[in-house]
Amino acid sequence: MQTNFTPQQLENPGLARANDILRSCVHCGFCTATCPTYQILGDELDSPRGRIYLIKDMLENDRPADEKTVKHVDRCLSCLACMSTCPSGVHYMHLVDLAREHIEQTYKRPLSDRLMRWMLARILPYPKRFRVAILGAWIGRPFKGLLPSKLRALLDFAPASLPPVSRNDDAQVFAAIGPRKKRIALMTGCAQKALNTDINDATIRILRRHGCEVVVAKGSGCCGALTHHMGKTSESHATAAKNIRAWMAEVEGEGLDAIVINTSGCGTTVKDYGHMFRNEPLSREAAIVSGLARDISEVLRDLELPAGGASPMRVAYHAACSLQHGQQIKTAPKELLRHAGFEVVEPADPHLCCGSAGTYNLLQPEIAGQLKARKVATLAAIRPDVIAAGNIGCMIQIGSGNDVPVIHTVELLDWATGGPKPPALFR
Repeated sequence: MQTNFTPQQLENPGLARANDILRSCVHCGFCTATCPTYQILGDELDSPRGRIYLIKDMLENDRPADEKTVKHVDRCLSCLACMSTCPSGVHYMHLVDLAREHIEQTYKRPLSDRLMRWMLARILPYPKRFRVAILGAWIGRPFKGLLPSKLRALLDFAPASLPPVSRNDDAQVFAAIGPRKKRIALMTGCAQKALNTDINDATIRILRRHGCEVVVAKGSGCCGALTHHMGKTSESHATAAKNIRAWMAEVEGEGLDAIVINTSGCGTTVKDYGHMFRNEPLSREAAIVSGLARDISEVLRDLELPAGGASPMRVAYHAACSLQHGQQIKTAPKELLRHAGFEVVEPADPHLCCGSAGTYNLLQPEIAGQLKARKVATLAAIRPDVIAAGNIGCMIQIGSGNDVPVIHTVELLDWATGGPKPPALFR
């Protein structure tokens, strides 16, 4: 794609990066075949190619974002299926992130939208606040019919119950059981600590049993993805910087073999810290952290878990977009489940998003609802005993639309290798 940025514009590192990405696009349109919003809406501007044209025009002409551009960029899930499909290697993720930052800086949203985004940024990354907000949602449910659609989506998102706070999420060190093979930092996350404490508990158990010392670093927390994808760059970088400093203290202390992440949406962001901080004082440290970041499936694959301990069970594997497209991890979780003795099946549309996408199901509930219905239908068609996924957002989204238990992959692997039966199977 031909671009016309001025030399002065290209002195801006963000615009220079946008220029490189735009020039790699050859207009081929392969991205439209796997874009969920294009498949549902049928509008070229709701495809990656269409959004690229809108972003190019906005950035190249150095103009404030307009309503049309904002509408179509907001509808992007950042599922990144386009990046798996693109034969030219267009790094759409970095481009749309630049666009969202420009929109945040130049476009004044309607008051209701501004309030909604402010509220999400102030609640979801903070587990204690999130728990209080869920209690408020329970109180507000009888009045759901009186509320606008986005507020109704907030009430629908709230789970029917909350688990007790897990003290395993506190800063501490868990000794390896037996000889220590690895020293690993666990990212405990933010929303996950409020919604499902079983995931971190299972992660700690399985790593310890297989020779890992597990560190929950003091000062680590939310990865910053939520505010990053809203274009709130200063907020997301401040959050990410806390993690970088917390983990680097461990690297420079006793050392780390990996930083394990069991929420793939967070993993995609942490693995991108090196790029996010490339022009900032923490660039060296951010690059080290990104280099150490691993999805839990990558770490467990390297630990060579024992085979065949699972109860006979038909497991439908849901590939989270942030895992299969954002991190290009496509086979490891399925191979681990099969190796453990589970029968693994996949839906007919494994590459399509479930509609969760961070806060997308709260900000775009109508489109997210259509995607959820499609995903739930294809999962139900293969008649699983349980659905496995590697991302808390997907688990909540899919679980709200069907009666089959939705369990994190690591919980099943923990169970198959000597851990307790996942609590969700009792529920």
